[in-house]
Amino acid sequence: MNTPAHLLIGAAAFARPARGAALWAALLGSLLPDLSLYVMAGVSLYIPNIPAPVVFDQLYFSPAWQTVFAIDNSFFLWAAALGIGLWRGWHLLVIGASAGLLHLVMDFFLHAGDGRPQFWPLSSWVFDSPISYWDSTHHAVWVAPISMGICVVAYVVLWHRGLSVSTKLFFALLLAAELWVARQWLMYF
Repeated sequence: MNTPAHLLIGAAAFARPARGAALWAALLGSLLPDLSLYVMAGVSLYIPNIPAPVVFDQLYFSPAWQTVFAIDNSFFLWAAALGIGLWRGWHLLVIGASAGLLHLVMDFFLHAGDGRPQFWPLSSWVFDSPISYWDSTHHAVWVAPISMGICVVAYVVLWHRGLSVSTKLFFALLLAAELWVARQWLMYF
């Protein structure tokens, strides 16, 4: 899924209350599995000016990048974080790890041909889902509208949790970004 979708869904599912540290923990947990991609792609695209096709068709699938993705998308590491949070009673770690695990589960089922090795360090196996959130040759024309609907529901849930005006605006921007990106995927892929 697109990162804005993960942020909306993770916050709606785990940020209770939807403010302060609980909200930040849910957002951080939802973001961390994708953060390395943004950093590596951003640096590659804008510092040495590597062309986008090289970044997303070659570097993305390179052993070095896949190793980073294996670590930050590891079911085992996120489950360990959740276990530690539960064991120690660290509520914010439980929220963040739960949001991260939800992110991984959604990605596991919605990446066709571009999945990540989520069973690191025990395996480098990658599940090649028959379903994609962006690729219309793998049912994105059905998945994207469902995903957009879930994001709208997540936004409504968050709205009803008494968010501040600035936080409502932040989530409205995330929702707009998700709807725009999903539309772009469907138009071009």
